[in-house]
Amino acid sequence: MSKPKHPRTLAETEAQAVTRNIRVSPRKLNLVAGLIRNKPASQAVATLTFSKRRIAQEVKKTLESAIANAENNHQLDVDQLVVKTAEVGKSIVMRRFHARGRGRSARVEKFFSHLKIVVAERAAEPEAASSEQKAA
Repeated sequence: MSKPKHPRTLAETEAQAVTRNIRVSPRKLNLVAGLIRNKPASQAVATLTFSKRRIAQEVKKTLESAIANAENNHQLDVDQLVVKTAEVGKSIVMRRFHARGRGRSARVEKFFSHLKIVVAERAAEPEAASSEQKAA
């Protein structure tokens, strides 16, 4: 007897990639993740490629992994992919000490983050255009 299979939490037209324990604060990572939310996957990769922020390359690797998962594991069309969500979560915090004047010390906190990117296949656009014409 084995455990029952874990049900898939995503829809059939979605794929995800998760990166854990990235050495950057969640606040800074969320700024980069905000650049790619709700954009087409190809445009999001281009945005991250030319971003000046250090962490953008790590986010780009995660996004490319999500795109590869969509193509290889779920047979989705790469040209139709959109970044549905880019979630940033808090991870561990390393606490270090910094020597201060007069024999005192101060705490230095080094934050880590989690990143989860979900890409989804865009809905067929001709159907959306035809439904708008019917409504008018």
